[in-house]
Amino acid sequence: MDGIRSGNLRNGLLGLAAGVLLLRFLPQLPPASALMALGVVGLVLVPFRSYPVGLFLLGFSWACVSAQWALDDRLDAALDGRTLWMQGQVVGLPEMRDGVVRFELAHAQSRRAALPKLLRVSWYGGPHVRAGETWRLAVNLKRPHGLVNPQAFDYEAWLLAQRVGAVGTVKSGQRLGEASGFSFWRDGLRERLVAYDPHGRAGVVAALVLGDGSGLSAADWRVLQNTGTVHLLVISGTHVSLVAGMLYGLIFWLARLGWWPQRVPWLPTACLAAFTGALTYSVMAGFDVPVQRASAMIGLVLLWRWRFRHLGVTLPLLMALSAVLLYEPLVVLQPGFWLSFGAVGLLILSFAGRLGAWPWWRTLGRAQWTMAVGLAPMLLALGLPISISSPLANLLAVPWVGLVAVPLSLASAVLLPVPWLGETTQWLAGGALAVLFQLLEWTAALAPAWLPSRLPFWAWLLVALGAVLILLPGGVPLRALGLLLLLPLWFTPTQRPAENRAELWMFDVGQGLSMLILTQRHALLYDAGAKFGDFDIGERVVMPSLRALDVRTLDMLLLSHADNDHSGGAEAVFRDLPVAEVVSGDVPGLPGVLQAQPCDERQWQWDGVQFSTWRWADATDSNQASCVLMIEASGERMLLTGDIDAHAERALIDSGRDLRAQWLLAPHHGSRSSSSWALLKAVEPKAVLYSRGRHNAYGHPHPAVVSRYQAFDTRAYDSVKTGALRIDLGSFDEPQALREIPRFWREK
Repeated sequence: MDGIRSGNLRNGLLGLAAGVLLLRFLPQLPPASALMALGVVGLVLVPFRSYPVGLFLLGFSWACVSAQWALDDRLDAALDGRTLWMQGQVVGLPEMRDGVVRFELAHAQSRRAALPKLLRVSWYGGPHVRAGETWRLAVNLKRPHGLVNPQAFDYEAWLLAQRVGAVGTVKSGQRLGEASGFSFWRDGLRERLVAYDPHGRAGVVAALVLGDGSGLSAADWRVLQNTGTVHLLVISGTHVSLVAGMLYGLIFWLARLGWWPQRVPWLPTACLAAFTGALTYSVMAGFDVPVQRASAMIGLVLLWRWRFRHLGVTLPLLMALSAVLLYEPLVVLQPGFWLSFGAVGLLILSFAGRLGAWPWWRTLGRAQWTMAVGLAPMLLALGLPISISSPLANLLAVPWVGLVAVPLSLASAVLLPVPWLGETTQWLAGGALAVLFQLLEWTAALAPAWLPSRLPFWAWLLVALGAVLILLPGGVPLRALGLLLLLPLWFTPTQRPAENRAELWMFDVGQGLSMLILTQRHALLYDAGAKFGDFDIGERVVMPSLRALDVRTLDMLLLSHADNDHSGGAEAVFRDLPVAEVVSGDVPGLPGVLQAQPCDERQWQWDGVQFSTWRWADATDSNQASCVLMIEASGERMLLTGDIDAHAERALIDSGRDLRAQWLLAPHHGSRSSSSWALLKAVEPKAVLYSRGRHNAYGHPHPAVVSRYQAFDTRAYDSVKTGALRIDLGSFDEPQALREIPRFWREK
């Protein structure tokens, strides 16, 4: 009877979870009337044998309604780009980096308009902001908007998952109320933790204690990603489980050694103590969604251990999954959700069939092997890199973090008020983390993370099936076949342009430029986007997109000139990808490590595609010195102009070149000083490309320039509206805009 009941419960939970999970794959949300009808049908079906279908419909309806609420709470389009005075309270831990203060403002109110419940704002050169404070601020507001590329972080999905309804830049502000409450205590604890930093790792200590990753640099994150150890340094289920396990294990061993009072049952006490400790740690870490997820899972596992072990190990996992999804359906937009539950499921699959007890070293090794193989298909589906060194790095880092770094970090937080003891434990914790990062840096240098080119769906299915077969218990037939099914990771052919054709990508890099030109056997990158402090467009946008498009080497990195918005990301590209040649119109303005050669007038051919460059010899500034590139494939031409102004345009026209082209990259992002009538008459473009940032401070493209192109009946493609744009040069076809691929969370 218990088996039948547990089986029914499993089926019901599977249906409920599947309904919520479907939200992640919707191109758009159904209308309210359809959701209401689905909900009613679900309620009708629940009492009958078709209850899994009913729960599926209820889960799906609830997820869509919750998502619609979040979309409705976004900033009104009429307020987009406007500056308003508002009053609100700082929530969470503010982040200070490179002179910019970033924080979230909750329940902000303005006399002039209704505002979303949660805003994320940046204050350049702003004062010290504390959690819990009340501020009156003048904020330039913007609707959530992110860059859309072949492969990059989906900022819009992340903002929606956090239920952030608007972002903005603070222009001015006044503190109205002093900080108080729990958030203020957390902020103060962080300040005390980072005040004493003998090893330069106090920021990592704060990350382990409070879940605040702002103290980790971009280089730190790169090392963690390359070694597959991000989960160890950002509070997640691993850390919460560790605290719960330590408390549970302490009572277990006291009972086993006979030192526990017999009048007090040890098992319920151990479970209660473990859950209390995990919950306390979670609250101290801010109780964000990943920590909520871990707490729910741990609570259900402990309840299962206490009273329901006879129902099997998968039931608590399904209960935790359903609880998390019902509490926050938008969690399905976060990669961490899929990876954490996927990891637990894989461990259950891997260890469920083992016979007898294994030594600890074999268990740890098996776990790391399981994670490396089993999570690979999920990482591919999420567009995340695969760490080749992850098994080795985690084999060293997991026990070091779990048994040394986390206990010392927590002890340092507890012992802070004790003068010498607090500093001693902080010194030990920082030293342990310094040693860990040194080992991880060596490991990352040996085998950095690898991102295969995007696989077709059939190839991904083969890889996923192969991973599952490999992880099945020993003795299962056809396990060896799993290795063969992994071959598409390395041998799936990528589609390249035919002879005499070129594939051009204008990446969505905000206020800047980066364009990729692919021929059948060659690749050229024209500019590499900007770099703002630790935020490097070259590293975070251009490189992932190049890898997704299977660009493993560059025959030429052509940097039009040395301005940051065109060349800031070049060092990241040069560091992470073999580059045969770097060419620029402004060599002195570039870092010496690039070893750039000057742009001169030359012509060459790759796979039947013609290329030619030009630079104004009499240029007086970097913009005028931009290296101009003409590309021609099967009679269709594109002219890339960098940031040349009207004077350089006149010199280009006077050079006697045939400038006629179907496609023109608007010089200087559509600046008023460029795109002269003379240039447009010489080029006669059918289409113009604007590569720019939304609400950029320069007003690009200028209305006068837009009108000028309209007078020539030129079609306009704006990166803000199109996202990354793919053009098949030589086909004379319409381009493909990635932002037009429907996603319910994405602004059109």
